[in-house]
Amino acid sequence: MDTMNYPEQYYNNYDEEGRLLKRYGRIEYITTMKYIHKFLPEREKVSCRILEAGAGTGRYSIALAQEGYTVDSVELVEHNLNILKSKIKEEYHITARQGNVLDLSAFEDDTFDMTLVLGPMYHLYSEEEKRRALTEAIRVTKPKGYIMVAYCMNEATILQYCFIENHLQECMNKNMLTEDFHCISKPEDLFEIVRIEDINRFTKGLNVERIHLVATDGATNYMRDIIENMGEDLYEQYIRYHLSICERQDLIGATNHSLDILRKE
Repeated sequence: MDTMNYPEQYYNNYDEEGRLLKRYGRIEYITTMKYIHKFLPEREKVSCRILEAGAGTGRYSIALAQEGYTVDSVELVEHNLNILKSKIKEEYHITARQGNVLDLSAFEDDTFDMTLVLGPMYHLYSEEEKRRALTEAIRVTKPKGYIMVAYCMNEATILQYCFIENHLQECMNKNMLTEDFHCISKPEDLFEIVRIEDINRFTKGLNVERIHLVATDGATNYMRDIIENMGEDLYEQYIRYHLSICERQDLIGATNHSLDILRKE
């Protein structure tokens, strides 16, 4: 089976849109959008060009188009792309096409004020592919523009899947862990899991400066049921708390999802 079919099979049957709309999923979305807005140029929105490579069902692309930004969306999985296209309204400045983050040759160098890579790194299994994706994202971004890259983090997977859900022995039997508990992923496992030192290695020597490495959901996924059942006031305080600590580097390694914020030199 072509390994590119694994993500397609998964997203054909998974409600990714619903995940980001749930309370616990909204934390990741709110955090990511906070930093997108923080680093977009302060000028007329329609003149700001954003590329989302691996746009999924368009949760971010559509929201940014609704705000008036000019957005180009690229998505590999046809099922997701069709959902994204169904949300586009005539007044939006947005294009959506099928494509792969590993080949953004449809776009010229130095085109975008910001490039978002918020899902593809979850499904790229070799370091060569990850660096190729980063290189393409950097290429199409304007000098001094920003590239935002999301990753799935190792320790949250170990704690939740291996210990809380009691799959440790199964993972060990399948040789899915190193001696120091780093996840070893294959395409059929679907998600590629990393540590901070891996992220540092992927970006080493590339034409970028790191601005922030952010925990986009922090402790949220460890306490999904609690989050879902919080009163509205407590939930708002939890969001405020999370946003106040999401840049703390001593906590980054334990988040489920991280966001690497890079500026092109």
